[in-house]
Amino acid sequence: MNWVLDLDVRSFFDTLSHAWLVQFLQHRIADRRVVRLIQKWLNAGVLEEGKRTQVEMGSPQGGSASPLLANLYLHYVFDLWVQTWRQKRAHGEVIVVRYADDIVVGFEFKDEAERFWLELKERMEKFQLELHPEKTRLIEFGRHAAANRKRAGLGKPETFSFLGFTHICGKTKRGRFMVLRQTVRKRMQATLQRIKTELRQRMHDPVPEVGEWLKSVVGGHIRYFGVPGNRYALAHFRLTVSRLWQRALTRRSQKGRVPWERMQRLIRRWLPPAHIYHPYPSRRLRVIT
Repeated sequence: MNWVLDLDVRSFFDTLSHAWLVQFLQHRIADRRVVRLIQKWLNAGVLEEGKRTQVEMGSPQGGSASPLLANLYLHYVFDLWVQTWRQKRAHGEVIVVRYADDIVVGFEFKDEAERFWLELKERMEKFQLELHPEKTRLIEFGRHAAANRKRAGLGKPETFSFLGFTHICGKTKRGRFMVLRQTVRKRMQATLQRIKTELRQRMHDPVPEVGEWLKSVVGGHIRYFGVPGNRYALAHFRLTVSRLWQRALTRRSQKGRVPWERMQRLIRRWLPPAHIYHPYPSRRLRVIT
């Protein structure tokens, strides 16, 4: 892959068409009672602070059926179309990765990426969707991107974010190309801010109880973001949580600061160490369709 098209559907859950969604449902579900039940769920609206808001389009975010209906909608609007486009219109390699409404498409040739982008806009407009003009972008990315941009005097290759990771054109210790994935800084900062707020509320709770909670939070973070090349970000996250916990424990009493020697015992007892849980994609993704 030499070019990456980072797609962003503007307000997808708020703008999907009920009429098209019902047609897609009728194509897959023969029982009209089930279709009517889903229509009632869509037309039920949203209840916020005791006030009901009628919704004529879109699917309520947070609803139990919204992820399923959103995937079904994009299956017809995007998945089937891009599969046909790849077989009939593309001459080079095309790789598509979609998770809900987050989409990344890799291309071998730039002209095909630009043509795909243009035709996808028309496809989205047909189904009352729109690509975000500022967040959707085409970047040069791959094993030849650094050399090509250096010859053109454009600097380092651009990066893109997908599913909480910033994807970077990197190299192994032997100098071979690799896609370096690191935790998105804004997402990490937002998570740390939520932990800081929760620690203030749990300031006077027993230490073992707070330790169990932090163990689950830090463990879940490390298990998700524990990919090769991201160990520094994991260690930084764990250390910052430790500092926040030390600050919260210090504020519990006027006797003074909690010594770091005691904190190290608590950290070893409750906070899981930074660990790489996931193998390299070349080992994990053996089958590509």
